[in-house]
Amino acid sequence: MKPHTISILVENRPGVLSRVAGLFTRRGFNIESLAVGTCEEPGMSRITAVVIADDEIIEQVKKQLNKLINVIKVSDITYIDHVAREIALIKVSAEPGTSRAEVMQLADNFRARIIDVGTRTVVLEVTGDTVKIDALEKLLHQYGIKELVRTGKIAMPRGSKTVSPRK
Repeated sequence: MKPHTISILVENRPGVLSRVAGLFTRRGFNIESLAVGTCEEPGMSRITAVVIADDEIIEQVKKQLNKLINVIKVSDITYIDHVAREIALIKVSAEPGTSRAEVMQLADNFRARIIDVGTRTVVLEVTGDTVKIDALEKLLHQYGIKELVRTGKIAMPRGSKTVSPRK
């Protein structure tokens, strides 16, 4: 089993996300990552879900998703050349002095931005693939992570290929 990145174009209506997530739940799959937001089409949203499963199971899930009302298009972009990113906000203990300087150096090394500085904490914003964010998170644990929020993976095919209703 491997992680599959599924892009789902849906009508932007109440309950659609619940129906999509419920389908995964009924099939017994844990959604590793879920991101949803409006997209280039008025009245539509794009859901990006990462699910760990076999290729055959994902094919069945895609067929069932396509049967849901309000689902416009479903694509497994795992095997398509694509770009993917995630955003994380990480609040870290950072006492003024050495530890704060070290946290700021780590932020610089990972091209993270410092978006808030408190008397004893620093909040970092980092964008990148899951591996990069996992690596920064692992290094920051030694300073004490107070709070962490991740958006979940968002992705789209490279080049002219799209996941849109106009294809």
